[in-house]
Amino acid sequence: MKHEEQARSLFGISLTEWPKWKQFLICSSGFFFGYLINGICEEYVYNRLQFSYGWYFTFVQGWVYLLLIYLQGFTPKQMVNPWKTYVKLSAVLMGSHGLTKGSLAFLNYPAQLMFKSTKVLPVMIMGAFIPGLRRKYPPHEYVSAILLVVGLILFTLADAQTSPNFSVVGVIMVSGALIMDSFLGNLQEAIFTMSPETTQMEMLFCSTVVGLPLLIPPMLLTGELFRAWSSCSQHLYVYGVLIFEAMATFVGQVSVLSLIALFGAATTAMVTTARKAVTLLLSYLIFTKPLTEQHGTGLLLISMGIILKLLPDTKPRKPSVAQAPASRAGKPSSSNGSNSQMEIEEEEEKRPLV
Repeated sequence: MKHEEQARSLFGISLTEWPKWKQFLICSSGFFFGYLINGICEEYVYNRLQFSYGWYFTFVQGWVYLLLIYLQGFTPKQMVNPWKTYVKLSAVLMGSHGLTKGSLAFLNYPAQLMFKSTKVLPVMIMGAFIPGLRRKYPPHEYVSAILLVVGLILFTLADAQTSPNFSVVGVIMVSGALIMDSFLGNLQEAIFTMSPETTQMEMLFCSTVVGLPLLIPPMLLTGELFRAWSSCSQHLYVYGVLIFEAMATFVGQVSVLSLIALFGAATTAMVTTARKAVTLLLSYLIFTKPLTEQHGTGLLLISMGIILKLLPDTKPRKPSVAQAPASRAGKPSSSNGSNSQMEIEEEEEKRPLV
């Protein structure tokens, strides 16, 4: 069965019964809802409360995920992939989460968002080389990604002039998270492609179960576990904020996995970029931060990049084997041989090598 023919649902809503644009709208809406709330909560916890415990907060979030997945009725008996499939994925996922949250101790939230938004380019580049995907993108999509990157850099430089929370350590941490993100989306898409029966709940459950133990060593080595436990014990309401944030992020995570399964990693990266831009603006509006002309220029380039990405590909498609000109029908031996060779080459291109 082909990948696009697999049944997909999102919290009981059957996506396969809807046209593509409605699938995209439903998944994007769930993603925007979850992560807009996530962004506001993170800004409050990190910048207003000055709690910078990225590994510990990710650990708490993971347990909330497992509870919500259990309430959704998923059990390990429903798995279609072996556990080893998720080891590399979980390491990348948890590393990305921990570095992303931890970088907020050194970067203010909008600057971190801008850095993370540049993952569109590495995701596109990585997707072109991963066996089983071999994604090829039209030139205007690369131009779109470059506009995004330039806009993000301009915004980050402007933000460094108006915000004290900007340091080399934060840049290194968020850059590490960016590299992991470029692998993450493509690895998830590869799993969906090679095992189309994989559900979003299975991927999130297995990634969380395998990833949670990986968070313990950095928490112990840095002493964050004990500092975070002590600080949060004195401010128990922080757990309420974290649980609420995790519940919203859970909706966003399942939605983004649906986007990856249906539309691919690069398109999903563009959606996350749009969400980051909206979260950024909300951050400045809600927490009353200064905006400069350079901020405006950066946001303008980001908008241009997003709009360019949304333009349809006008390049004409090559005729398929089944649509070959009828004039070739008079040459059965060469035509059949040519068609067979083309089919073999197509299968070789689609065949996963991992």
